[in-house]
Amino acid sequence: MINKSYGLGLRSAYAEQLLTKNLDIDWLEIHAENYFNPHSYDYHLLKQIAEHSPISVHGVGLSLGSTDALSHTHLAKLKALIDDINPFIVSEHLSWSSVNGRFYNDLLPLPYTDECLQLFIEHVNQAQDYLGRQLLIENPSAYLSYHESHIHEPEFLNQLVAATGCGLLLDINNVYVSGHNLGWDNHQYFEQLNVDAVKEIHLAGYTEKQLDNKTVLIDSHNQKVHPQVWQLYRHFESRFSNSIPTLIEWDSDFPALEVLINEVNLAKAITTESAEVRSA
Repeated sequence: MINKSYGLGLRSAYAEQLLTKNLDIDWLEIHAENYFNPHSYDYHLLKQIAEHSPISVHGVGLSLGSTDALSHTHLAKLKALIDDINPFIVSEHLSWSSVNGRFYNDLLPLPYTDECLQLFIEHVNQAQDYLGRQLLIENPSAYLSYHESHIHEPEFLNQLVAATGCGLLLDINNVYVSGHNLGWDNHQYFEQLNVDAVKEIHLAGYTEKQLDNKTVLIDSHNQKVHPQVWQLYRHFESRFSNSIPTLIEWDSDFPALEVLINEVNLAKAITTESAEVRSA
């Protein structure tokens, strides 16, 4: 029997349906910053949903890779949400989004250098100490790389885990998108990564854009998981693990809820197939 759970992103478009329908979904994930106002209607729905569904909190605004100091206001709001909802997972991103106190609405990539690694370690330690719990750090989607980077992304993440005790959120769509855009080997990425530290998996859709004569993949979260990403997920499940909680992400151009349920069912089917391969 496979001991694995599957989740969906809790978005306003589905909140009332998720509250009233008896769906076969094991848990729900929220974007932390959407619930920083405990007096909002969305927060009211979240409290009701959290009474019967485990919640994962996924932050997008800590800017752990910025040279700016961490925002204590942001940390305080995040801690208040966590203390109230009691999520089973709290995660953030391997990225930065602020400079000199000015925030950008993007999760920007980091140069993978020793200096940047040390800064990120310090910020993850500060955040975990303040929140009193482990963070999972998600691998980013990337469209460019820095000339200064000399550490491959999985090794950067491994060193981060070793220094802080954080876990990893492995976004397999991001691995595929970055692998296409930057030209790395996705299977080799998995082989180099400390898979034992992976505590959650994300799956999502991407968009293709033409830039000059090159096709660039954009991590858009607005369509079904692509067949190539399903294939990469199948490889991961067959090679490494069938027990890591897995989430279907969809953040804009929302379809009917049944479309997302079908995506969850496809993930379940692939996990079952992969478990048979591992046990053969």
